[in-house]
Amino acid sequence: MLKRLIVAIDGPAGSGKSTSAKLIAKKLGFLYIDTGAMYRAITYLAIENNVLQNNDAIIQLAKNAGLDLEFNNGETHVYTNGKEITDKIRTREVNSKVSDISKIEGVRKALVDRQRELAEKNNGIVMEGRDIGTVVFPNADVKIFLTASIDERASRRTKEYEEKGVHISLEEIKSNIEQRDKIDSTRDVSPLVKALDAIEVDTSNISIQEQVDIILRVIQQKVNKK
Repeated sequence: MLKRLIVAIDGPAGSGKSTSAKLIAKKLGFLYIDTGAMYRAITYLAIENNVLQNNDAIIQLAKNAGLDLEFNNGETHVYTNGKEITDKIRTREVNSKVSDISKIEGVRKALVDRQRELAEKNNGIVMEGRDIGTVVFPNADVKIFLTASIDERASRRTKEYEEKGVHISLEEIKSNIEQRDKIDSTRDVSPLVKALDAIEVDTSNISIQEQVDIILRVIQQKVNKK
C-alpha cells in the first residue's frame, strides 16, 4: 500500500503500543518490530546466565545474542542464535527485571544498532518501544506517543495474564507498572519521553480500533503531504 515509511510508536507499559502497532503493520503490509521483546530477550539471557549484577557480562550477551524477530499470525517470535525463546521472555521474573536491564547504556546501544539493521532491510516499518521517535529513528516519518491512566494499563495487563492462564493480582501488576514507569522515565540513557513532534493519543477511554483508526489517519495525512 505505502512505500518507505517509518512509523514510530512510543509509550509506557500497557498503553496499547503492541496491539496498535501489530494491527497497523498488518493493515499497511509493513514489518512490525517489537523492541520490548528484544530487551526482554536480553533480560532472559541475563537471568539464565546468572549475570544480573554484572553489567559488562550483560552487554556482551546483548552484542552476541544473534537476536532475530519474526512476526507470524499476530505474534512476535523471538530467537537468540537460532533458538526460539518466545515463551520464555514473558515470565514474571523477566517482567520485574527488564527495566533494570534496559537502562544499561551498552545494552541499549547494541539493540538500537540491531533495530536499525532490521529496519534497513524493509521499506515499511512500524516499530514500537520507548525511545523509537527520540533515539532509534529521530527522523521517523510518523511519531505517535500513546498514554493511558495507570488503572487502565494495570487492568489491561491483568486481563492479558488471565488470558494466558497466569494469575497475578491487580495490585502487584499496578505496582510493577508504576516501578517500570519510574525507571523508564528517569534513566540517564534514552529515557521514556514524548518526542517534540510526536502526536499524543490518550487510549484510556477508547477502543483498540479507535486508536488504530486515529494513527492510520495521521499516517495517511503524512503520505498525502509527500
